[in-house]
Amino acid sequence: MDDPADAGAPDIRAQLRAYALGFPEAYEDYPWGQVVAKVRKKVFLFLDGDPRDPGLHLSVKLPTSGADVLSLPFARPTGYGLGKYGWVSFAFEPGEQPPSMMFQPWIAESYRAVAPKRLIAQLDLPPP
Repeated sequence: MDDPADAGAPDIRAQLRAYALGFPEAYEDYPWGQVVAKVRKKVFLFLDGDPRDPGLHLSVKLPTSGADVLSLPFARPTGYGLGKYGWVSFAFEPGEQPPSMMFQPWIAESYRAVAPKRLIAQLDLPPP
């Protein structure tokens, strides 16, 4: 029987992808061989693209919480000069258990960092 932990990262990847695509006007794109979530042509989530990879690697823009998040052992400034603009990357190797509940608020912060104010206002409306 397969170990459920082996499928953890792909399942988390699918959950994070679905969460990100639930934001107003969010869509998926595939530049540079990666899966990204965008809003109005601006990336707010980089997610490694191979669903068979048991590791998990993602990046989000965290202008508010980034400095605190970088104190976590699995966080580092994103490469290619993006770290100086508030981008934070997370890496988990096979067998490591990513703290998936922490990612949703960070994805939400990243969306709010790049989305137009009109779309952000939709998030703040009370439910119908």
